[in-house]
Parts: sequence; C-alpha cells; structure tokens
Amino acid sequence: MKNIIYLIFGIFFGIILTKSEVISWFRIHNMFMFREAHMYLVIGSAVVVGAVSVAILKLLKIKSASGEPISFKGKAYNKGFIIGGIIFGIGWAITGACPGPIFGQIGAGAYPAIFTLAGAIVGALLYQHNRARLPH
Repeated sequence: MKNIIYLIFGIFFGIILTKSEVISWFRIHNMFMFREAHMYLVIGSAVVVGAVSVAILKLLKIKSASGEPISFKGKAYNKGFIIGGIIFGIGWAITGACPGPIFGQIGAGAYPAIFTLAGAIVGALLYQHNRARLPH
C-alpha cells in the first residue's frame, strides 16, 4: 500500500499519454515521415520543461526526499550513443512506441504492443548480458 502513489501517478501519466495521442502509432508514423509536427512539439515541450526544472533544482539547491543533495553528472561521449540512438530510433519507427508509451498502448487496448514490450525486455536483457563488450 505504501507505493500506491506510484500506481496513481502511473495511471495519470498513461491517461495524459493517451489523451495527447503520443501513444498513437499513426502520430509516430507521421512524425517519422515528417508529415506533422505534433510529436516534435510534444517532445520539444518536454525538453523545455525538463531543462527549466533542472535549472530550478540547481538554482534553489533542492535536496532529494531523503535529504541528500541532488547532483547532475554528465557522461563522457562515446560512439555507443550514436549506435544505440540509431537502434532505438529504428525500433521506435517500426513499433510506434518508445518504452514509456508501450504500457499506455497496452492499457488503451492496442494489444500488439505486448510484442513491443517483449522485445524491449529481451533487448534490456541482451544489453545487460553484453554490457561489458559494448563501446564505453
């Protein structure tokens, strides 16, 4: 019962994803075909909200719920970012989902997304198994 708040926020987030149509395969397809700007505007607004939120956290030196300072550490660039981004983009274009909206699609009755979820799980397990051999 202690974690019920996460379930509530998850359901709320799923409703937002569904109502904004970002779980729609057709919206995602049209984005990749450069037919409409809907998804680019949603993604762009998320980037702006995230950047402003991080700036506020840094400016006000807000601490985590456990009282620890929040720190933001960058990652060193490597070619794995490009390779991974290309693989991610191809998967997103084919399936019409990145990891978050998969659950929204399933919840909205788009049951073929179960195969996308299975592929994401297999991909995560393969990554974990091969992590030491990948570029870093």
